[in-house]
Amino acid sequence: MSKKSNPQLRKEWERRILVYRSSGQTQANWCKANDISIHQFKYWLKRIEGLESKTKPSSQWVPIELEDSTDENSETLQVKVGLASIEVKPGFNPSLLADVITVLKTLC
Repeated sequence: MSKKSNPQLRKEWERRILVYRSSGQTQANWCKANDISIHQFKYWLKRIEGLESKTKPSSQWVPIELEDSTDENSETLQVKVGLASIEVKPGFNPSLLADVITVLKTLC
């Protein structure tokens, strides 16, 4: 019987890892129930997770442009994220602003 090619083997292990994650079992119990070596399972889990982390975009800081205001009595702050502009006034909700900025960063 011939060995599976690497892409086929990787896909098979990706499927096994998905089944394991949805099982709610510990690694040891799942491996025992599926007659798989725990060492082999951990090898593939690390290999698959390593590939996933390389393909996921890393978090990055987004530059914020501040504009000088000619009105020194102005109590607002203008925050720009991409093409969006947010005017922040005294008494704003910091949690809401953070949520809005997070959403805007994903859209840019």
